[in-house]
Amino acid sequence: MNVTAILPVKRFARAKTRLLGDLIGPQERAALLRAMLTDVMAAIEGSTAIERVVIVTAEGRAEKLAMKAAKRMGTAVEVLQDPRDQGHSEAATLGIVRAKALGAECVALLPGDCPLLDPSEVDAALARMKPGRVAVVPDRHGTGTNALFMAPPDAIGPAFGPDSCERHLDRAGRAGWSAVREDLSSLALDLDTPADLDLLRERLAREPEAAPATAGVLAEL
Repeated sequence: MNVTAILPVKRFARAKTRLLGDLIGPQERAALLRAMLTDVMAAIEGSTAIERVVIVTAEGRAEKLAMKAAKRMGTAVEVLQDPRDQGHSEAATLGIVRAKALGAECVALLPGDCPLLDPSEVDAALARMKPGRVAVVPDRHGTGTNALFMAPPDAIGPAFGPDSCERHLDRAGRAGWSAVREDLSSLALDLDTPADLDLLRERLAREPEAAPATAGVLAEL
């Protein structure tokens, strides 16, 4: 299937403020967000299943990063402006509309704050996709949603946030789609809590090659 990856990226100044505001300053926070997005884009570059990337953002630094990555990637990259910057679900919806217009048969809604993303794991999950299937990838707690794979692209409206894993599965089931939970280890750890930051730091201290840009920034904080 024709797969488009959608990455909603919040303005760096507004992202992770409650999590990191008391831990690191705004410049360091922006550097960390940029590094995580760099590693996610590098992982997407290594995917053989993803044919196009749509980044939905109002953040100029994210746009520059995406355009720089596009010059070296064989995958088509497009930046979709999100001037209202209303939230993750709203940005994801904008991306879905654009992906459909571009002829996508399947979308992978991916986070910009899961730098451990493994392209081979994503490719394996996408190989299991078929028309009429919605796959929900939970966070490490099993309650939130870190990624959504959907065929067709607009199978359900994304509704990220607390307890969204069950909410997405319920929406897909009620709509008559095949709703499955995909536990992908490389997408389990996102950056939502101080404990997440500690786990990410510990993992990258052992395996900096798993997310080199993020490991470099964390080593300097």
